[in-house]
Amino acid sequence: MKKISTRIPKKRGHVTQIGKLHECLLKRHSRNSFTSYPQGIREIRVKSLFLLLAAILLAACAQPATATPVPASSPSPLPSSPSPLLTSSPLPPTSTLTPCDPSAADYCLTDGTFLLQRPIAAPANDAVDRAYPYASTAGGTREPHHGVEFPNASGTPVLAAADGTVFYAGDDSSTRFGPWTNFYGNLVVLEHSLASRTIFTLYGHLSIVNVVAGQPVRAGDKIGEVGATGVAIGSHLHFEVRLAPEDYASTLNPELWLALHPGAGVLSIRLADGDGNFVTAPLSVQYFPDAGGAFTQAWQPDVYPDELLIINHWENAALGNLAPGHYRVTFLWEGVWQERWVEVQAGKLTQVEFVMK
Repeated sequence: MKKISTRIPKKRGHVTQIGKLHECLLKRHSRNSFTSYPQGIREIRVKSLFLLLAAILLAACAQPATATPVPASSPSPLPSSPSPLLTSSPLPPTSTLTPCDPSAADYCLTDGTFLLQRPIAAPANDAVDRAYPYASTAGGTREPHHGVEFPNASGTPVLAAADGTVFYAGDDSSTRFGPWTNFYGNLVVLEHSLASRTIFTLYGHLSIVNVVAGQPVRAGDKIGEVGATGVAIGSHLHFEVRLAPEDYASTLNPELWLALHPGAGVLSIRLADGDGNFVTAPLSVQYFPDAGGAFTQAWQPDVYPDELLIINHWENAALGNLAPGHYRVTFLWEGVWQERWVEVQAGKLTQVEFVMK
């Protein structure tokens, strides 16, 4: 005969144990047994029965759970190599512009070479005269301008645009720096080493010269005073950037070298044929504060004449001191309307190139 075990299986739950106990109690205390006691005794026994059941339930709940314990959570180790999303090429620093080829793009934004301090300090007028900028002929009434002008009262201090050495100081009555002698009157020429090259700055029509040849100067040093000597019409400073000190044809556009006013940018334009030779066309540049609106300002910059293209310029037209925003460059070439939208940013040089084929 098979022996019946009275041990409750360990793997069965607490509900099974309580059910067996409850069944046992019901067998011992059948309905007939309760009726054999007086009413008060029956109530006491019923209450005792329920108290016993409650005690058993509490004891069962206090026993430890039988589920497999979960270890304390800990950070999952990072994979030994980053995911593809993290291995993309890093963005260039914000101070560095993406290299750009103006011949292949609509336009390019560059840092430019704005390395020269303005030779006139505020509160005097330190802005280039827009009526007679570099290459301008003042509407065909004057010779192409080889520099820029800063109209100011006679006696206004003139300052060195960069560290350097005085190459020449005095008048040009015996040494020719322009198309003829006595052209600049009193002048100073400084030699500088900038952007891995040697350049010269010329300050003409001075009333007083305060330096001598061979003297070292620092940017901002006073070297003379504004005047109206030589062929000057009215009191102003004539300022040039040159590659050769005594070569009138070796000038560069100063607005591509002078430090920018806060919030301003510069636009340079190149018009060339398929062989890289400069071509000439009447340019128009319009400023659109709102790209979808109407233009509020327009200019007709002079294209550099042949006498200013003896040296290797990249551009053959430029506009300085422009407000940031959208600009449209237009001209007519062999009966075909040419148009290009560009952007000017504060502190940057915008380059746009048209290749006419």
